[in-house]
Amino acid sequence: REKTYYPELCLVQLAGAHEVAVVDAQAKGLDLAPLGALLAKPDVVKVFHACRQDVEIFLLMFGAVPANLFDTQVAAMVAGFGDQVGYDALVQALTGGHIDKAHRFSDWSARPLTNAQVTYAAADVTHLRLVYERLIARLRVDGRMDRMDWVGQEMAALADPNTYRVDPERAWERLKLRTGNRRQLALVQAIAAWREREAQRINIPRQRLVKDEQIPEIAALAPADAEALTRARGISAGFAQGKSGTSLLEVIAAAKAIPEEDLPRIERTREAQRASPALVALLKVLLNARAEQNNVAARLLASSEEIEALALDETAPNAANEGWRGEMFGADAVRLIKGEIALSAQGKRVKIVEVG
Repeated sequence: REKTYYPELCLVQLAGAHEVAVVDAQAKGLDLAPLGALLAKPDVVKVFHACRQDVEIFLLMFGAVPANLFDTQVAAMVAGFGDQVGYDALVQALTGGHIDKAHRFSDWSARPLTNAQVTYAAADVTHLRLVYERLIARLRVDGRMDRMDWVGQEMAALADPNTYRVDPERAWERLKLRTGNRRQLALVQAIAAWREREAQRINIPRQRLVKDEQIPEIAALAPADAEALTRARGISAGFAQGKSGTSLLEVIAAAKAIPEEDLPRIERTREAQRASPALVALLKVLLNARAEQNNVAARLLASSEEIEALALDETAPNAANEGWRGEMFGADAVRLIKGEIALSAQGKRVKIVEVG
């Protein structure tokens, strides 16, 4: 994915109870329809580690997310292995095996594949099946079936096709722009949406087309022609005069022509505000305490963005306050914000104290 917008399928690694297969997905004339049929079977568990990019590939190829998928990285976070545990560390912890890192960063699109690469790929997926079995056993130990429910809730999110879809009209939000100029905001929104669509069209990474930091600069310049566009840092004459530059200038012209009354409103949204750093820090103490008490990765309970959002408005919808996350952390976070509970230190651990 370093050279393309969309991830590419180069190799398929499959392991069942008694067989292992490594399939060259780039082989001429190869029909991958049977793979699509297998992935669609709800009675077959499909095990991945850090599955998002793989699932995105299959969604693009077959039009659906694999049915009954299981991500060992997410399950490991629920099982107490910390935030985003690496596959090699998980293999060693659960199986005692070791992953040969020599081919970890191989160019899997290059052909022909070497025997060493194929051997590595086969070993990689063989370990994954055993990791899955050991994780399931660990999640079910001591009758903690609720942890399997937690994993199930996480897998439901990964099974949602919307998880992998990008809305170009919302692409500007990732820029974290702060401006009081409605016209500039309209330009940033238009340029960011254009970049997303253009990157998709020519299938290159969005940052290779136009970098994040260039978008506000181009919006501020609001160039009317190719020569003016080249005044933005990093914009070459070749780009400005080419097809992409021409279409970008058309988008800029359209945004400049938006009537004043139709410009986007600048509201004091949660994204535009800044939460109290002290309150955010306090919520993170609670987060780490609850994660420690339950032997779950803190990052799985709430992200930094979700903590910030809670600190700004605890009544707004927030993933940290839904499902098992809400039970374990979100509900207490809201009570802490409202002053219904406090935090204290006891025996070198954080304790939740009822107020009043």
